[in-house]
Amino acid sequence: MPLWTLYGLLEGKATTGWPNADGPDGQAGVLGMPKFDSRRCDPDCSACAEACPTDAIVARADPGGRPRLEVDYGRCVVCQLCVEACPTGAAASSFDWALGTTDRSALVFDGEPSIAKARPAAGESRKGFRRSLHIRHVDAGSCNGCESELQALNNPFYNLHRFGIFFTPSPRFADLLLVTGPVTYAMRDPLLRTYEAMPEPRWVMAVGACAISGGVAAGGYACANGLEGILPVDLYLPGCPPNPAALIGALLTFLERSPRRAAGARHAE
Repeated sequence: MPLWTLYGLLEGKATTGWPNADGPDGQAGVLGMPKFDSRRCDPDCSACAEACPTDAIVARADPGGRPRLEVDYGRCVVCQLCVEACPTGAAASSFDWALGTTDRSALVFDGEPSIAKARPAAGESRKGFRRSLHIRHVDAGSCNGCESELQALNNPFYNLHRFGIFFTPSPRFADLLLVTGPVTYAMRDPLLRTYEAMPEPRWVMAVGACAISGGVAAGGYACANGLEGILPVDLYLPGCPPNPAALIGALLTFLERSPRRAAGARHAE
């Protein structure tokens, strides 16, 4: 018997039972998306907005003159600079993952979150894909941070295949096009050709701040602002990068195999 086979038998099953059963999600203690509380803001303070490198934060006053923050988590690169710059604790670190949504507007927090229901487009039910989904990944200029998290999905701990979700090298066998990166001009045509080669029904998932809004590269000379205006996006997952557990959660929610947990870019109570 080969040594690695004996070692595997002695170690036992390595795959976590999460999210279908009790078990670790592998993200305990990992710093997540920052949270905001406009009630703690000082009037006329815009320290967090000035510190944000992607213009994800806008500080303004509401009609009553009270300070109010508008945060676009689709632009947030989780750098925590807003937390460091905030003098009152209105911006704080958290251990909450990024959450996937089918509604781009649900990633914008303006102090009054509303639940955006995940629903398929007319005539495009995902019911037939709940137990078998094939993904074609395209790196459209990523820094490879998202790719490192995607690779972890196939390790023994997360074991993405147990959900019936697989990565395929051919777009002709793919149901979902998963895109990372801000979409550089060099990758625009290959990305479009990949999408056109996919059979109907087909969906697009934007993973990471770069694919959603361009991230730190937005407005640059060599790339677009993510998938905006290039391809129709069916699933958004912010983060820089989103962790493997967040990726699994977003995919299962999209396939209607787990309940939605987000309320206006925040974890539901």
